[in-house]
Amino acid sequence: MIGWERAQPPPCVALPLAKRGASLPAAPSRTDTCWPLITMDTLQRVFKGTFVHSTRSCAMEVLEHHILGVGTSGKILFLESDQEQENLLQKWGFEESKIEELSQNEFFMPGMIDTHIHAPQYAFVGSGMDKPLLQWLEFTTFPTEETFSNLDIAENVYRGVVQRTLMNGTTTACYFATIHTDSSLILADIAHQYGQRAFIGKVCMDSNETYPKYIESSEESIFETERFIEAMENKKYNRVKPIITPRFAISCSEKLLNELGDLADKFQLHIQSHISESVDEIAEVMRLFPGYNSYTEVYDRNKLLTSKTVMAHGCHLTDEELSIFRRKGAAISHCPNSNISLCSGHLDVQNVLKQKVKLGLGTDVAGGYSVSMLDAIRKAIETSKIIFMEKQKRKQENKTLDQNEIAQNGIASDLNSVNDTDHDYKVLSNQEAFRLATLGGSEALNIDHITGNFEVNKEFDALLISTAPEIRAHENLFEIPTEDAVQRFLFLGDDRNIKAVYVAGRCVVPFPRND
Repeated sequence: MIGWERAQPPPCVALPLAKRGASLPAAPSRTDTCWPLITMDTLQRVFKGTFVHSTRSCAMEVLEHHILGVGTSGKILFLESDQEQENLLQKWGFEESKIEELSQNEFFMPGMIDTHIHAPQYAFVGSGMDKPLLQWLEFTTFPTEETFSNLDIAENVYRGVVQRTLMNGTTTACYFATIHTDSSLILADIAHQYGQRAFIGKVCMDSNETYPKYIESSEESIFETERFIEAMENKKYNRVKPIITPRFAISCSEKLLNELGDLADKFQLHIQSHISESVDEIAEVMRLFPGYNSYTEVYDRNKLLTSKTVMAHGCHLTDEELSIFRRKGAAISHCPNSNISLCSGHLDVQNVLKQKVKLGLGTDVAGGYSVSMLDAIRKAIETSKIIFMEKQKRKQENKTLDQNEIAQNGIASDLNSVNDTDHDYKVLSNQEAFRLATLGGSEALNIDHITGNFEVNKEFDALLISTAPEIRAHENLFEIPTEDAVQRFLFLGDDRNIKAVYVAGRCVVPFPRND
């Protein structure tokens, strides 16, 4: 999807029902993903009620009194107004008794997509929050990840993180594992067992000056990455795939980065890493790679920026670097909790969207202290408000300086004109944040043809949300307009409001009793 551009969603306008709900022909096959497309399908489940999702033209669309059908392949076969119920009964040949009707306190939303999470760091989530990034890696992260050569430790932690993220509504997760191939394969197997859609990255790092015990050679890293890829291919998981994972430029030699770029191209794989998370990190990258003009160029020249690339953070990327992202079709994972917790910086989401760069949200456990994508939504909105306040403060300071300049010299300075764009800055809305956590995440991971909303022929990855008063997460959501209920769920809800989780039509939460 090189050259992919994203339009800013205008105000929501409901499409005519026949156009919005019409069953569509099967989507064409895609050569840039391993997930199979099934064109022959039969109806498996039918839901009736309220569906809330995002589209390319609408940040949040609320569809009340609708009927959605799911096929045996897990794909959405139809989504239409319940006024079409009789026609649907005849067309698809199902009995009215087959319809599963939601209560007035329930709605479906798409499953949330965590575009950046470190699975082994779930072992110490909420710890080490008093350290900046590089010290946190040295004293907390690397010593813990080193222990994942022990497969029992790995299995225990990985089972916990997959269960917990699913319970919190993460239907797709883009995981960093560790440098250990066998324990990384355990993570893939657990994600598959529980039905979570996932990308699994065996971490690559041949440089670690801060903690030399946690390292691999360039040759070992490439060999083990190929072994990991081949083992994953042999497993033939439908929805769990390998992803090329250089930890970040500081921990990788130029040789390793280049060979990983070759591997990604050879196997047509996704790529993930970190970029421009903190000022100190950027300075260290520039010290280690003096022949490059920017952090982004380090990845780009080594073939690691593609339409299947997602880079975490990007707090300090320049507009010039963002233009490279746009040109390559690469995406950014916005991790606001971690950015704040490790004092790394703030990502200006509105500028990223203005530059037409693909963007999703990430929890970045354990730099971020919450596994919940609801927290990522809230922190993204809060970060946007902080940026707005900072811009307003600068504008007022410049206005004061300008007035002083006039008083002293009778001439106005041009300070105010420099910040004219700040005047138009808009805080990220809850609807836009909702989009980033669902459809935006699928676009960032280049799987928006598979999941992300309730379009016909996409797989049914969904959360059944209940705002019933007996659920004590927030008692004040009873009998209010759907739009208000959704907003309050985004700000006040938690896993207690997530009644069921579906991935590709399969109910994966609640877990089977033997789990």
